[in-house]
Amino acid sequence: MNLKSRYMGIIALVITLFISACEKAPEQITLEGKTMGTTYHIKYIDDGKIKDLPSPEKIQEELNTLLVDVNDQMSTYQKDSVISQFNSSKDINKPFPISKDFAKVIEEGIKLNKVTEGALDITIGRLVNLWGFGPDKRLNKEPTAEQIAEYAKSVGIDNIEISKDTNNQAFLIKKEPYVYIDLSSIAKGFGVDKLSEYFEQLNVANYLVEIGGEIRGKGKNLSGEYWRISIEKPEFAQGTTSQIIVPLHNLGMATSGNYRNYFEDENGNRLSHIIDPKILRPISHNLASVTVFADNTMKADGLATGLFVLGPQKALEIAEKEKLAIFLIIKTEQGYKTEMSSKFKKLIEQK
Repeated sequence: MNLKSRYMGIIALVITLFISACEKAPEQITLEGKTMGTTYHIKYIDDGKIKDLPSPEKIQEELNTLLVDVNDQMSTYQKDSVISQFNSSKDINKPFPISKDFAKVIEEGIKLNKVTEGALDITIGRLVNLWGFGPDKRLNKEPTAEQIAEYAKSVGIDNIEISKDTNNQAFLIKKEPYVYIDLSSIAKGFGVDKLSEYFEQLNVANYLVEIGGEIRGKGKNLSGEYWRISIEKPEFAQGTTSQIIVPLHNLGMATSGNYRNYFEDENGNRLSHIIDPKILRPISHNLASVTVFADNTMKADGLATGLFVLGPQKALEIAEKEKLAIFLIIKTEQGYKTEMSSKFKKLIEQK
């Protein structure tokens, strides 16, 4: 090698080392806050390759704005929200204007009502309130049969209708004056998807978004592995360890169970916070929890509630029919046992 070639090689090496030194090492950013009466936790990887990626502070500001908007539209706990205005109106057959996001959630609720054979019903709101699980809490006293029958008149997916005009403006219509929509079974999942879409717009390839236990992940963590989620037993509040680990790659996950939210009636009976639209009462079967994985968290959220209402046998039957990935924890006299759908088995086999 002549002197010139050696000199050029040294220059190339110096340039390479300089470029490498200037490259930013991948960094995991963690954000957290409060929303929808619960908390959110977000992780994303900043690999230094995205030009003009906003600062973590700016990203969190934007995420909070998105979450406020979801609440302003779909929270029954806000008296001035769009859904509260719709619920308080007694006008029937009158188009009520709603946003594209609101329409998307309503349409998914109607769709999943069919998939779950009526078990997920977003018009269950009045009964939820009657049993004491809505915004207006009441004493732990079981409602009378007459009260239940009266409130049940406004329950049923056929009591609402959604339409769009020529400008693609969406409208929600009541067919019964006391219809009260409750999106708590699906809105958190939508919120997770909304934040995930924001990261997609930023071209962030690796992120994990969680709101109140509903999760969506894409890509890999800082160690180069797919995000992994642990599914815990119902008594996790007492410190039990996770039971199974699931890779979460471009999937949404939601869990529904009766171990978090319940009250005891005057006789000491534990009543689940989830109402069965068919019997008009809190569910009372032996399914402790159902975890659902789907291509988006809104779908997983709604399915988790609907399948939980149905109980273990029917939930598995629908999961096999619809090719759903679900994991069940079932109460037995000896403790707990688990069941899983065929698609879930394939999911946990992934590396």
